[in-house]
Amino acid sequence: MDIVAIVERIGEGPTAAIFGMITGIVFGVAAQRSNFCLRAATIEFARGQLGDKVSVWLLTFSTAVVWVQGAQLLGLFRAEDSRIMSVPGSWSGAIIGGLIFGVGMVLARGCSGRLLVLASTGNLRSVVSGLIFAVVAQMSLKGVLAPLRDRLAGYWVTPGGENVNLLAELRLPEGAGLAFGVATAGLALYLARKNRIGARVLVFASGVGFAVAVGWVLTWSLSQVAFDPVPVTSATFSGPSANTLMYFLDRNSVLEFDVGLVPGVVIGAFFAALIGRDLVFQGFDGAGPMRRSMIGAALMGFGAMLAGGCAIGAGVTGGSIFAGTAWLALFCMWVGAIITDFLIDQRTAQGLPA
Repeated sequence: MDIVAIVERIGEGPTAAIFGMITGIVFGVAAQRSNFCLRAATIEFARGQLGDKVSVWLLTFSTAVVWVQGAQLLGLFRAEDSRIMSVPGSWSGAIIGGLIFGVGMVLARGCSGRLLVLASTGNLRSVVSGLIFAVVAQMSLKGVLAPLRDRLAGYWVTPGGENVNLLAELRLPEGAGLAFGVATAGLALYLARKNRIGARVLVFASGVGFAVAVGWVLTWSLSQVAFDPVPVTSATFSGPSANTLMYFLDRNSVLEFDVGLVPGVVIGAFFAALIGRDLVFQGFDGAGPMRRSMIGAALMGFGAMLAGGCAIGAGVTGGSIFAGTAWLALFCMWVGAIITDFLIDQRTAQGLPA
C-alpha cells in the first residue's frame, strides 16, 4: 500500500478516516461472529466458571498482544509514538473510571463495543444505550461533566509527562511482550478446547485482536508521512463515539480515524449478521430494563472518558502496548463488573433484594 500516493490524492483526513473504517470493518465482522464481550466474560468468571465467554475474551486479548508486539519487532509500529503513551496517564482516573465503567457495562448488559455491534444487527436496546453512551462521553470530554472528569483524573497522574510502559518499567528484554502474548494465547486455546469451542469462533475471536493491530499499524504508518501531526491510535469506542456524533452535528468537524472507525464497525457487523442470518429487531422488555440500560450506558460514557478508554480502548488496545493505566483500568473494570453482578444480578436470581 502506497500511503504517500493515497494522501496526495485524497488528503490526510480522509485517509485517516478510511483507515479507521478498515479497522472498524475487521473489528465489526470478527466481534459479531465471535460474540466477543468483556461483560459476558466477567459475569462468567464472577460465577466461578472459565467457560466459552472467558475463553473468547482471553484469546482476543492475547492475540492482540501477539499481533501488536510482533508488529513492533518487525518495525511496523512503535508504541512510544502512540497517543496513549505520549501523554500523562491518570492512575486515579483508571481506578475510578474503570470501576464506574464495570458497573455500567453490567447494568447495560454489554460494553460500549458490544452495544455498537448489537445495534448494527437490529438490537434497538443497544441503539438507545449507545446513543446515551456517546452523548455522556461527549459531555465528559468537552461538556458539563468535563470539570469533574479533570478533577478526578488529576488526583494521581503518571510522572514525566507520559504514560508508563510496563515492559520498560519492569526492565524486561525485547520480545517479552510477544512471549507473554503467546503464553496467554496458549492458555486461551487450552480453555477453548476444554469448552469445545469451534475453530470458526476461535478464528473470529483472534480477528478482533488482529483489528487492534491493524489500527495501530495504519495510523502509525500515516503519521510517518503526514505533514500535520496524526494521532497514533487504534480501536476504542469512547472518544470515537463522541467524535462521530459531533461530526454529524457540527459542520466544522473534520474527518479523522475516529469518524471512520464507528461506521466501519456498523458496516462490518451488519453484513456479518446478514450473512449469518442474525439480523433481528429487539426492543426493551419494560420500563425497568430500559431504565437500567440507560443508567448503565451513562455510567460507561463517563467512566470510559475518565479511565482513558473503554473495555476495548483500554482493555485490549491500550493493554496490547502495555500502557500502565490501561492495565489498571482493565483490572478495575473486571472488579466493578464482578461486584455489580454479585450485588444485583446474582441476588435477584436468588430472590434476594438487590
